[in-house]
Amino acid sequence: MDYALKPASHQTQADDLPPPGAPDIEIARAATMQPILGLAEEKMGIPAEALVPHGHYKAKLSGDFMASLKDRPRGKLVLVTAITPTPAGEGKTTTSVGLNDGLNHLGTRSAVCLREPSLGPCFGMKGGAAGGGRAQVLPMEDINLHFNGDFHAITAAHNLLAAMLDNHIHWGGEPEVDPRRITFKRVMDMNDRALRNIVAGLGGPAHGVPREDGFDITVASEIMAIFCLAEDLADLQQRLGRIIVGYTRDKTPVTAAEIGADGAMAVLLRDAFQPNLVQSIEHAPAFIHGGPFANIAHGCNSVAATKAALALNDVVVTEAGFGADLGAEKFLDIKCRQSGLAPDAVVLVATIRALKMQGGVAKADLDRPDPEAVRRGGVNLRRHVENLRGFNREPVVALNHFVKDSAEEVLAIEALCHELGVRLAVSRHWAEGGEGASALAQAVLDALETPAAPLTFTYEDDLPITDKIEAVARKIYRAGSISLTDTARRSIAQIEKLGFGHLPVCIAKTQYSFSSDPTLLGAPEGHELPVRDVRLSAGAGFVVAICGDIMTMPGLPRKPAALGIGLDDSGQIVGLS
Repeated sequence: MDYALKPASHQTQADDLPPPGAPDIEIARAATMQPILGLAEEKMGIPAEALVPHGHYKAKLSGDFMASLKDRPRGKLVLVTAITPTPAGEGKTTTSVGLNDGLNHLGTRSAVCLREPSLGPCFGMKGGAAGGGRAQVLPMEDINLHFNGDFHAITAAHNLLAAMLDNHIHWGGEPEVDPRRITFKRVMDMNDRALRNIVAGLGGPAHGVPREDGFDITVASEIMAIFCLAEDLADLQQRLGRIIVGYTRDKTPVTAAEIGADGAMAVLLRDAFQPNLVQSIEHAPAFIHGGPFANIAHGCNSVAATKAALALNDVVVTEAGFGADLGAEKFLDIKCRQSGLAPDAVVLVATIRALKMQGGVAKADLDRPDPEAVRRGGVNLRRHVENLRGFNREPVVALNHFVKDSAEEVLAIEALCHELGVRLAVSRHWAEGGEGASALAQAVLDALETPAAPLTFTYEDDLPITDKIEAVARKIYRAGSISLTDTARRSIAQIEKLGFGHLPVCIAKTQYSFSSDPTLLGAPEGHELPVRDVRLSAGAGFVVAICGDIMTMPGLPRKPAALGIGLDDSGQIVGLS
């Protein structure tokens, strides 16, 4: 297939931007954006009436236009994943944006599909999620903060269900829900450890039934997962109705549909369900929609946005959160299994800095050249390559280049990739934008010339839930065994008794290690994966295994990023990264 359909219509405005290394927010503000209606028409042939503008530079695809795309042929799908994350950073989102810019730079009709940032990490320790340097999506401040209100709609829909459930109990509705067997918490899009466990309904009979309750972060909500896995509005409402909110005294499950909440929830989500369209610094199209975390959820943008982008472009770049053991595994075992999608190529992002940390170098010493540490940390890269090959996918390794990377360290990665027999492309998108990503873009286009093999999953649908968890633990994490608490065993028995044993598993664990111990770096093997609880997400269509100390409501660090965020004298945002 000829991917070079037309010459690029825009070159990087390098002379108009602050130098590489300037704060991301300054680079983003210096970029000149194109009006989104004109960009959509020019890049993808989307007529103005098919868009719902949110100002000059953001828009949503209308529902009618989305429906019209279903029968169009699809382009090629490229999955971007990464080695195990470290505090040094891997730049997976930055690489995804840069790769899309690189493809457009080569004249390929391409778009990128990303997740929306959560306010929790933005004000916590991670910062924003709109890329970095010359590889950013715009408007950066809007995307990182409230964007088009999708997360607020998901939060509202989730908490409407929680409120209707408590109201159902208060008025003695049928079926009669046992307050001791409620499984549905509330959510908010912020890190707040104090809300993990609360008591609700205090104050006497007029204020409800006293019971234990709690909050998860919005990105861990089952409604977020449903939002990102639903094919259309009808599928969305059906999935919402299947959410199990609790049980009767005889342990019969009670669903959202049975308490009459599914319709109102779908109404709150109707407009949010329309994918968001924005642009990169280089005016390449970007769909940003949905935002489940990959350590506590399935970590992929919406199926609706992915399929729309595929109908409008010849190549679509999409990202799966955290390392390939989490985001890529869930993208392949959950999103692809449910949606029928399959990546035609996979990019595995690595950095010299991260590999040195995997090799035992402290963060303070990362600027010192150390090829031997790169070789030691290379075991992590090797493991991820092996895992992706287990899915029948041959990755392209993208070395996200940092300005302080030494030539000897780059040679160490080149030698490792040669030994592994994988393509390697050094990409300088952070400093040079699409032109700097052209080598990576060409490597991806070369990989796309070979038809993708049939996708191989980690486990079969008909395996028992325990065996599925063990399959991921052994094949992906290289664990020697799993251990189940009594709570987890009882939950699995109940889920299988209810007829949901066929569902895929979504492992919630630390993102910093193949194990459940975030300090165990490199490529550990033979460890035990402790499963403390298993939760059913009947509407989303998977089972969540909670492992180790992972929390579905994070807390803020000792010095949260919020301490440095504010407004200057002119009302401009400062400190957002």
